[in-house]
Amino acid sequence: MAEERQVTLEPLGTKEPLYELIDVPEHFGPIQRLVDDHKIKTYAFTQDDYNSWYFGDDNPFGRRIGHAAILANDVLQLFTTLYDPSAVVGFHTHEELWFHNPVFEGEVATLEGAYVEKYERRGKGYVVMEAEARGEDGRLLITHRGEEIMRIHPGSVRGQKVSEKEETSNGGKSEERGRVSGEYRKDIEPVAQARRDLEPGTPIAPLRKHTIQEQVSIFSRAGRFIKNIHSDIDVAREAGLEVPIVQGQQQLGYLTEMLTNFFGASWFTSGWVKVKFIGSVDVGETVTARGAVTGAAQEEGRTRLELEVWVETESGDMTTVGWASALVDEV
Repeated sequence: MAEERQVTLEPLGTKEPLYELIDVPEHFGPIQRLVDDHKIKTYAFTQDDYNSWYFGDDNPFGRRIGHAAILANDVLQLFTTLYDPSAVVGFHTHEELWFHNPVFEGEVATLEGAYVEKYERRGKGYVVMEAEARGEDGRLLITHRGEEIMRIHPGSVRGQKVSEKEETSNGGKSEERGRVSGEYRKDIEPVAQARRDLEPGTPIAPLRKHTIQEQVSIFSRAGRFIKNIHSDIDVAREAGLEVPIVQGQQQLGYLTEMLTNFFGASWFTSGWVKVKFIGSVDVGETVTARGAVTGAAQEEGRTRLELEVWVETESGDMTTVGWASALVDEV
């Protein structure tokens, strides 16, 4: 049984989260997060993801591990160590994550990051953060790059869609990718496990999620008495929303669960995903995470399978779109 350790949460920031007040570069951390039984169970509840790998040692890594994206919201929220989280009324627009190693239950992870860029586009002020999480032995767990509008009236951006083309990067290589269409071959049954021989257009097994307020509130840190457009109805309505909305990073968690199911252990050591949040999900809505194979590339003698991924509502509207890839586990 892992030794129980307590990691004191850092004080929340008090700086007003205004674009004009953001410094570049601006450093955050290091801070620590204990990935203990409570954190794993809490994340499992917020995502409704109870994979047995997270509750025992029967997994390819031989020890109990945390979910692939269990630290993703922690690195995203690093800026709230300096900025007042209850005053944030922004919009998370892009998220990119690289997965290098799993985090083990009982391990203290160290998180650190910085604002590396700020720019204005169409009258909105954007900030870019790069961050990482490392294990106790110094190994890299995840790398994060995210963009957010600071600040904006969330009700004013509902329904906006992704541009025709998106400049993105995969493993450090910049490339232009076409618009995510949400289309896939209907004549092929969804595939549950990654294989090297999958044809472009092959759908992967989808994942359906029904969102509830309790999950959304806890994911968005209501336990630390933070009020925002995800956890508080009054804040949401002041921002022009009828009801609280699901955090973009929580939608990303649905995609990473789907991709973990598809790629298996390889997702924790070679996974990459980049998404753009193009629409909001109201609390109470049911959404489906989907993906389709787009191609494959050779990487050091192994096959890296590439996909388009997205989250869609029951009416078929896409709320999150992006790209993902990982090495195919050798059979």
